Amino acid sequence: MPAVHPSFATLSGPALLPLLPDLARLRIAVFRDWPYLYEGDEAYERDYLRTYAQDPGAAVVVCRDGDAVVGAATCAPMATSHRAVREAFAAAGLDPAECCYFGESVLLAQYRGQGIGVRFFAEREAHARRIGLTRAAFCGVLRDPADPRRPIGYVPLDAFWRKRGYVPRPDLTITFDWKEIGAAEETPHTLSFWLKDLGA
Repeated sequence: MPAVHPSFATLSGPALLPLLPDLARLRIAVFRDWPYLYEGDEAYERDYLRTYAQDPGAAVVVCRDGDAVVGAATCAPMATSHRAVREAFAAAGLDPAECCYFGESVLLAQYRGQGIGVRFFAEREAHARRIGLTRAAFCGVLRDPADPRRPIGYVPLDAFWRKRGYVPRPDLTITFDWKEIGAAEETPHTLSFWLKDLGA
């Protein structure tokens, strides 16, 4: 039964370590679906998520239904996050030191539509402001709308992101490699950024 009153906690540092297995499985489950079609590996995911626990400026907003972790959203200062992201921003004339990078927001399907995604953005933006950052950014994978794997009735999140105040930057892209479901090896995927000015 989906949570009517889910609980939230914004966690940093060692407090994240006990949750790494749950967070890894959550990422794999959510990103397996369109548009990412990601064939996840739990050991890799735990190592990836551990970088948030090791970054003193990073945080993960965790949503629980009782004791079960059903959603999570990550953020970290861009200055200490992915090198490729920093380089993309610097090449576009944007200062990575001003920006909080929102790595992912994952939520089990049965919990969507209850305002949890809105809360994820609000909590991450609050964290960014607490650590003195004035801009937030995230990226989403670009897919061909005619791709036959696209589910019938799929609605992109663009309108949701715009309502949160984010502006698309189609000129600002990055490439990440990952293995799609059923693939033998990793392939490159292009992602485009969305930005929001958080004010002083």
